[in-house]
Amino acid sequence: MRRKNLILTATAMTVCLLAAGCSSNQTSKDADKDVTLTISAAASAQDALEEIQNNYEKTHSNITIQDNYGSSGALQKQISQGAEADLFFSAAEDKFQKLVDDGDIAKKDSTDLVGNEIVLVVPKNGDSPVKHFDDLTKSDTEKIALGTPESVPAGAYAKESLTKLSLWDKVKDKIVYGKDVRQVLSYVETGNVDAGIVYKTDALVSKKAEIADEADADKHSPIVYPLGIVKDTKHRKEAKEFYEYLQTDEAMKVFEKYGFTAE
Repeated sequence: MRRKNLILTATAMTVCLLAAGCSSNQTSKDADKDVTLTISAAASAQDALEEIQNNYEKTHSNITIQDNYGSSGALQKQISQGAEADLFFSAAEDKFQKLVDDGDIAKKDSTDLVGNEIVLVVPKNGDSPVKHFDDLTKSDTEKIALGTPESVPAGAYAKESLTKLSLWDKVKDKIVYGKDVRQVLSYVETGNVDAGIVYKTDALVSKKAEIADEADADKHSPIVYPLGIVKDTKHRKEAKEFYEYLQTDEAMKVFEKYGFTAE
């Protein structure tokens, strides 16, 4: 009888050890499972984000980050309509707040991450008649590019600045609108317009456009980039970890390298 009990005990221990081993292996597999995170981000953040993501993926081999760049207004509408996204990085507070108000992003899962500036850019070939904002009214300044104000935050800030400078009514008929700030920059780089208004961060990464003038901060609303975790994310743990990484000193140094300011 005693031998039978010993055999049963040994068998039970073996089963427990095997079960524990399987559980441990399963936990390990779950921890290392491959995950693709989608971040819907303002086009102006592209260069900084891609460097930050490359750095992150080097130490998180199971994470792949894919980007959906565009104007903040268009991205906000996509998320509102159910487009798949794990994080939203907006160039405008009002577009972001719309998602918070609608319950698509929880306030506790959001933060004001960085700031930016608005600048006037011209082609680097030196042919543009524009040297300052006032030059936009010159007769030989024929075309000026900016983002569509209703959907492109940089365009809204540009219109706001031009209005406060008492220039909007004088130049509005010269405006060529772009679907996002990168399209505006490309119009300038290719010489299709005499000047454009973009974020300082876009101007700094361009090799074919240069800054002619800068808009004073009091000429437009504060330029703030909010970041948040989309409520319907299927990868909350991984999204939260990347959300927190974007706020670290390591990530902020990259943002600052590209011209963003810390909030």
